[in-house]
Amino acid sequence: MRTTINFQKKSLFLGWTWGLCMWIGAIQAQHDTTYIINYADKIILKANLDTRTDAFKYKNREDGSQLYLVPNSRYRMFLSLDYEFIGVSVGLVPKFLGANADEDLKGSTNYTDYNFRFFLGKWVQGVSYSKTNGYYVRNTSDFVPGWSQGIDPYLQFNDLSNSIYGMSTSYVFNPNFSYRNIVYQNEWQRKSSGSIVASLYYDYSILKLKEGSVDAVEKFFNVRLASTYFYTWVLHQNWFLSGNISPSMGIKTSRYEAQNTDASKEVERNNYLTKNLSGGINLGYSSEKVIFGINVNVSADWYNEDDASSVETDQFYGLLYVGYRLEPPKAVKKLFHP
Repeated sequence: MRTTINFQKKSLFLGWTWGLCMWIGAIQAQHDTTYIINYADKIILKANLDTRTDAFKYKNREDGSQLYLVPNSRYRMFLSLDYEFIGVSVGLVPKFLGANADEDLKGSTNYTDYNFRFFLGKWVQGVSYSKTNGYYVRNTSDFVPGWSQGIDPYLQFNDLSNSIYGMSTSYVFNPNFSYRNIVYQNEWQRKSSGSIVASLYYDYSILKLKEGSVDAVEKFFNVRLASTYFYTWVLHQNWFLSGNISPSMGIKTSRYEAQNTDASKEVERNNYLTKNLSGGINLGYSSEKVIFGINVNVSADWYNEDDASSVETDQFYGLLYVGYRLEPPKAVKKLFHP
């Protein structure tokens, strides 16, 4: 089959979209107060060293048993580029960081991350994709009698993967608070200020396990509404400390499919009410050219599968970043400001 594309209509649509983005960018360029200095017209290059943990904890309240699945965390390099209303970051594990020394005990974990954020005035639109492949059972001693930590290998699920396709829509209420100063550092918060940031998160995730005779996949659609309070203290002319806390609630729908050994398929659908609590702290340095800092975020998400069991997802994220602001090439500047 041959597919024909109407290039004229597609070009008109892309042209209209690009024009709208240019108009939004022009509005943003006007934002400059004694509280905030905007560097959206500068290219910001950053190198980030981070580590993260995404853990699953399954609990049975009747007998007290639990299953604690965690990835074998490692340090990763994150390279990012920000200009005008667009920010792009790509995560990887370069060879010079090496592999974890305990992979023979905990197995290996592979991470993939892509994140995009678009700033449209007070609105922030986020798009993300992440995948974690390879987990081990932290509480292996509960399942293997005589197991010795540091000597015996953990129970491992090397083919257990979690893929998340996510989006978020946020609104920053206080115009004197710079959300960009925390997220991308393409603004500079000069005076202490805080704001409520209302966010709607929605994602589609796939938890897949193919281990031995087990071939199962559970697909989730999650929606949650969060109200986050951010505050940035300007400690010195160039130093700042930011903190945030965010309670939220949402709805999770799931579809579980398992291929049985007799070739039959087991299908189960469920709906859950989820609760989440997250927070973070960021200590940073900002100047006209150089930026650097450290960022720590934690998050806990939990829901009841039934009257007896619950599922908890814990996340930890640590980041060390250093960056530089520079003038864009003339060709790039002309493309955004014809």
